Formats: sequence, C-alpha cells, structure tokens
Amino acid sequence: MKKLLLINPAGRKGGYLLSRFSTFPPLGLAYIAAVTPSDWEVKIVDENFDEFVLEDADLVGITAFTSNINRAYKISSMYRDRKVKVIIGGIHASMLPNEALQYVNTVVIGEVEGVWERVIKDFENNQLSSQYKGSQLDLTQFKVIPRRDLLNPKYLWHSVQTSRGCPFNCHFCSVSSYLGRIYRQRNVQNVLNELEGIKGKYITFVDDNMIGYSSESKNRALELFNGMIQRRLHKKWWMQTSINAADDERVVELAAQSGCMFVFIGFETINQGMLKGMEKGINLKIGVENYKKVVDCFHKYGIGVLGAFIIGNDYETPTYYKALTEFLVYSGIDIIQLTLLTPLPGTQLMEKLQREGRLIYQNFPHDWDKYHFIYMVHQPQGVGINAIYADYSYIKNRIYSFPTYQYRLLKSFIKLKSMKNFYAIYKGNQAGKKRWLNLQHHQEYSTTFKSGSVL
Repeated sequence: MKKLLLINPAGRKGGYLLSRFSTFPPLGLAYIAAVTPSDWEVKIVDENFDEFVLEDADLVGITAFTSNINRAYKISSMYRDRKVKVIIGGIHASMLPNEALQYVNTVVIGEVEGVWERVIKDFENNQLSSQYKGSQLDLTQFKVIPRRDLLNPKYLWHSVQTSRGCPFNCHFCSVSSYLGRIYRQRNVQNVLNELEGIKGKYITFVDDNMIGYSSESKNRALELFNGMIQRRLHKKWWMQTSINAADDERVVELAAQSGCMFVFIGFETINQGMLKGMEKGINLKIGVENYKKVVDCFHKYGIGVLGAFIIGNDYETPTYYKALTEFLVYSGIDIIQLTLLTPLPGTQLMEKLQREGRLIYQNFPHDWDKYHFIYMVHQPQGVGINAIYADYSYIKNRIYSFPTYQYRLLKSFIKLKSMKNFYAIYKGNQAGKKRWLNLQHHQEYSTTFKSGSVL
C-alpha cells in the first residue's frame, strides 16, 4: 500500500496551544483521510502533541494557517529534499498559492474533499498538477464522516462542522474569500448521526457561525438542538455565533437544553465608528449599547459568553482604552479574547494596508511568523504602536490580576447557575491567563509589552 502522511504543523509551542482547553484537532486532515482511497495507508502527524520525526511516505499533505505557514514550508522542504511530493492546502495557501508553490509541489485551493480523488489519481499516474481548485460543496448532499480514529486521543474537544461560508465580508476576515459568501448548511439528520457516533462528551462546533443569519438557518439550528435533546446525546458543547443569535430566545433556550456551555461572539469593539470601518454589519445593526443585553440573554439560560475584541484600530485613544477596560471588567463577559488587529492574506484589511504602504513587516514568508495577533504589523493612524502595546498589556493585566480576576469568576459563577458550565468558563480563563503569563515571560515579547505609556 502507498502511504499518505498528513501533517498538522504547530510551529512555536505557545499561545492557546499551552492548554488542552483551547487546542482543537485538525478536522480538515481527518476529512482528507476520509476521502482518500482505501488502498492507501493514511497517518496524521500532529505537532500539537507529537514531536515531529521525519518518516517514510509516498505522498505528504500539509495544512496551515498564516501563523504556522513557515513551519509548514520547513517540513515540506525536508520531504522535497528526499524527493517526496508535498501537497499543501488550507486558508493561507489558498489565498497565496504562488507563494506556497515556491515551497511545495502542489497547492489545493479551497475545499479539498471534492477534488481529492482526482489529486490522488493524478499522483498515481505521475501527472500531478501544480494547482487544483476545489469547488464549494453542496453540503446538503455531503455525508463524509471525518476519520477521527486518526486524530490524537489527547484532545479534549471533538470538532464538528455543520456549515461553511459567510455572507458578510468583515474587513479583517478571510472566511468569505476562502469558503464563499453563500451560507451552506449540512443536513441536520446527517449531523445528528455524526454526533451520535462520537464517543467523547465534549464537542466544539467549528462553523464560523453556527446559528446563521436568516430565519431558515435559525430554524435549522432549532431542529439540530431539538434533535440532540430527543436523541439524548448528552454532549457538552460550544459554538461560534454572532450577536443576532440572542434575537430569538427559543434558539438560546434550546441550545442550553441540548448542552451548550458557552458561545464565542465577535464583539470586536465598543465604538460604532470602528465597527463601521470593520464592516461589521450585524453588530452595527444591533448596536454596541445592546452588547450587555446579548450577554444577559445567554446568561439567562446558563450559557457563558467568550467575547472577542480587537485593538490596534486607527485613531484609538487613551479614553477609548479606558472605556473598553471598564466594559470588559463589568459587562459580565465570561472569557475575554483580546487580540491586536492583524491583516491576513485575502482580507480587505491587508489589501488596504498594502495599498497605503502601511505594512511594517512584509519580508514574506519570513515575516508571517509575526502575523499571529500579538504583534502590530502595520502602522495605525492617529495612535502610536508603543501606546497600543502598553495599553494591551494594561488591559490584560487588569483582566487577570487580583481582585478583578476573582471578581469576574465570581460573577460568572453566580450568573451561570451551572457548575459544569462555570467550570468550562474557569478553564477558559485559566488558558487565557496562562497564555498571557507565558507571553510576558517570553524574551522575544517581554520588552515589547513593557514599552510605551500606560493608561
């Protein structure tokens, strides 16, 4: 049998990879394994847990984000030196296929499942092309079950995907460029069957927005949650969604009854003008003044909220940072993800900053190592970079220091009324705190975050 080696590169072992709570299995590789012909031996090597060892293979497949793309290129070079063909896919290579082709033999752009059989046949016939473009699949007919048996058993979460695509086009996000602007959804019964076959208890739904944006998608979510309840799956899970999910309390209530512990929501900023610049339409529609109502709605049904925020936008001020800090402390948001604005390939933000000549680090691919949300890689307007670093550090220290950290946890404990859900919130906060402490003590970053002024 020919051997296919699928690799999930980790690069620097830091950030959220420091905790099992915030580390997730490479579901894309499990899907590739599932659509690989049965006369191939398939193995997944995952650097999240496995120490990389060069081993024999007939063909190598790699997936990567921008943050770990250089590790992917390094691994590829090792195999190409041994005359082994290397194929790369994933969002970074799909956005920059010409760059990737300098380091691999073949790039698969977009969704791989529909084109993988042809890729394998071409390889077997020694006719492998340099590029393949996967089409956007009709998920209503998609019944492939990923090969979870090949994933590392140390993962806490089992990843499940029920939809692809996003009708929005936020300026910092490349999802719509990668998966399209049509919101495609899997058949509910197929999803329920997949969930029923998963032995583990903890599920992360990796959809970019599980609830969706229309009455049709909300009805599908209701059908899915009802199905989980009726089948007595007894899973504990979390999802990504937008703030519009709180518009319909039936959705939130059934999500809670079916086992939802917390939701990830991109609030991004508490400034309406900045939301407009981000083209975050759904947040603009609901309004920042209603953010707390969204949080309260989920809390009403015992669901925690992981809120994502971004700083490093143009014209941020000390007054804004102070207001944001107070909001984060007192809004009731249970887990806080605060990142620095980072332009990624395929985004409107990247195109704008390149056009305006505002990128600081653009020696690619080397400088991709800095594009992982803790560096300012561009020059913002109206605010100094040192001030952004200093205030980022101030906010993080405030969130995770005594007595604010304990106050936030106590507030979550009271609001959620569920020890299991609170424990998930506690573990999420511990993962975030560990990440921040590790970053502060890392020599590469320590001087960066201690520079500049504070509030």
